[in-house]
Amino acid sequence: MKLIITDIEHFKAPADGDYKVISPHGTIHHCTGCFGCWVKTPGMCVIHDGYERTGIDMGKCTELILISQCCYGSVGPFVKTVLDRAISYVHPDFVLRKGEMHHKRRYQNVITISAYFYGPDITEAEKTTARNIIAANADNYDGLVKNICFYPSAEDLEEIIL
Repeated sequence: MKLIITDIEHFKAPADGDYKVISPHGTIHHCTGCFGCWVKTPGMCVIHDGYERTGIDMGKCTELILISQCCYGSVGPFVKTVLDRAISYVHPDFVLRKGEMHHKRRYQNVITISAYFYGPDITEAEKTTARNIIAANADNYDGLVKNICFYPSAEDLEEIIL
C-alpha cells in the first residue's frame, strides 16, 4: 500500500493502485509526548480523533507520499502534526545506523518517501531545507528517499503520477 499524507482536503488518490489517503477531516490533536503509543497501546496513538492509526498504517505501507504546502522548507502544519502523531511507527529502543543514534524499527517494512511540495515562490534555500528534512525523516524511519518535487500551486499537482 502507498500511504498519502496531504494537507489538500479533498485529495483524490489514483484509481489504479492500492492507496490510503490521510487528509484533513475534523480536528486533529497534537502529540502530547505521553509515550502511550509506545507503552500503553504499542503502535497506536492513545488520542482518539480519527488519526490514531497513522503509525500502524505506516507499518503497512511500502511508500509514504507527503503532499504539502512548503512552509519555511518543511511540510505544512497538518502534515507535520500527522507525522508527529505517527511516532509509534518506530520503537522506543535505540540502534546505531550510519553512525547515528535512531529509534529501532517497529515494523518489518522498508518505507520509501516521496514528497511533493507546493507553494508560490519557494526559494532555493527552502528547497534545500526540504530535501534535508525529508532525508533526515528517511533516516529516522530507516527508509529511503524516492522523490522530492516542487510545484508552484496545489493545482499543478493534479497531473503528477504517484
